[in-house]
Amino acid sequence: MTPKEQAMDLIHEGQALVVDGKTNDALEKFKTSVDIFPTPEGYTYWAWMLSYSNQLEDCIALCEKAIAIDPEFGNAYNDIGSYLIELERLEEAIPWLEKAKQAKNYDARHFPYLNLARIYLKLGRDEEAVEEYKALLELDPSNIEGQFLSEFLSDPNEKGRFSKLFSTN
Repeated sequence: MTPKEQAMDLIHEGQALVVDGKTNDALEKFKTSVDIFPTPEGYTYWAWMLSYSNQLEDCIALCEKAIAIDPEFGNAYNDIGSYLIELERLEEAIPWLEKAKQAKNYDARHFPYLNLARIYLKLGRDEEAVEEYKALLELDPSNIEGQFLSEFLSDPNEKGRFSKLFSTN
């Protein structure tokens, strides 16, 4: 088995441990996978586990390592955007999420649209939020949040009312 195959096996083992709620064990699998053969998946999953202990700056640094390996790995861009949202650095998160939308190597393409819509709601930019929700629904038509909010925010009678709930002030 090649080092890359060993690393990917450890990542799969780590994913199974996450499902079982064993995040500390999963973290060790992801770290070991990167030690054997650095992959964007290994770094991104490692970052995800650190996010549970609110080590968000470390998470961002790990995702940047993932991007250095594969600049088309969308998960890492979206995750950086998510960590920046948690740090309340909303404007800084936007370009990362836009990059996630453009990345070629990304299975969960709907997440950056959802994250951008939420940012735009928090910033009171309802029209941009609606556009992100509409794009989200093209990728994930059953997304309940997208269905409700794209209709709600498009209603001229509701203009501005909903975004106040998400205000950062």
